[in-house]
Amino acid sequence: MSDVFDHRQVRRAFSRAAESYESAAALQREVEARLLESLDYLGERRPSRVLDVGSGPGTAALAMQRRWPDAQVIALDLALPMLAHAREHLAARPLRERLPWKRTPALVCADARALPLPDASVDVLVSNLCIQWIEDLPALFAGFRRVLRPDGLLLLSTFGADTLVELRAAFAQADEAPHVSPFATIAQFGDALMSAGFRDPVLDRDVFALGHPNLASLMRELRALGATNALTTRRRSLTGRARFARAEAAYETLRTPEGELPVTWEVIYAHAWGPPPGAPIRVGGVDEVRVPVSSLRVRRR
Repeated sequence: MSDVFDHRQVRRAFSRAAESYESAAALQREVEARLLESLDYLGERRPSRVLDVGSGPGTAALAMQRRWPDAQVIALDLALPMLAHAREHLAARPLRERLPWKRTPALVCADARALPLPDASVDVLVSNLCIQWIEDLPALFAGFRRVLRPDGLLLLSTFGADTLVELRAAFAQADEAPHVSPFATIAQFGDALMSAGFRDPVLDRDVFALGHPNLASLMRELRALGATNALTTRRRSLTGRARFARAEAAYETLRTPEGELPVTWEVIYAHAWGPPPGAPIRVGGVDEVRVPVSSLRVRRR
């Protein structure tokens, strides 16, 4: 089966957006702040290793390093230019803030689908608005489970199926080519977490209703965020004036009384806990239990 997303295009889009991302990422910062509030579930526990998957410019990793100065915080991102901006954030910290810190976040360029970390090596795994670019959620969550320690905390946010629903409908009036990525429903997201064996998953949902003056403004913002069309089935040529005009005309019919084009962003949040060793993973409808060979007793004759 072919991939839904062209992951090389995802890397290129976010690499190009590294310079403009922060100026356009107001929603991303708000979602990040809401997601990090759930770190309070750890209570007085002090994690030794924290992983931020899809760290972008590193603001969440920096916040978690402030929270736990002794922890090893790892900021992992697919796009190397994003990590370069994270390094600038670290260098820009005031001297009074730098002195008490025993560590600074480690910057790692890697794919979330193949985490370069040992099994059961992470106490907290956080990912803010990154995993919507990965179609195989069960495989992704299996990788998250692999690196998360038993009773470790998993915190995720992603865009849901109603995200950019107006833009999707407008371009559907222009041509038959896909222009907006498909995003998982909250039910699909929860099912994938359960199948991976995470303990006590809790899901929540926010819908942000924003507005833009016109379609061109919205498209500029999406490019600045790196949120461009990365589908493998996307049209490889430019959209063209005629197709864009048809989409623009369709979108205009939705203009609000306030004079803006509506833009819906559905955000799904999840927190869960790492399961004990040997907890089953559901594969193809069957519970698969993985037991380390060292734990098997061998009877000798």
